[in-house]
Amino acid sequence: MSKKETQTQTRRFFSPRKKFCKFCAEDIHYIDYKNVPLLEEFVLDKGKILSRRMTGTCAYHQRRLASAIKKARIMALLPFLPE
Repeated sequence: MSKKETQTQTRRFFSPRKKFCKFCAEDIHYIDYKNVPLLEEFVLDKGKILSRRMTGTCAYHQRRLASAIKKARIMALLPFLPE
């Protein structure tokens, strides 16, 4: 056995779990900006909105989610920056 063959045999690759849109799975059509606990799941500690790649939301709901988070920030329900 060559060195390359033993290296590939010892590595174990775990396939990542398939991400799915939480809003499509729960059949949520309207993302309310007043639902702060739900919106906080999609915001980092630093105040940044998580990307679709991180959350697994579909493009349709990601756009609605971003606008709901921005509305909640303007209404002072969510902070723009961490305190």
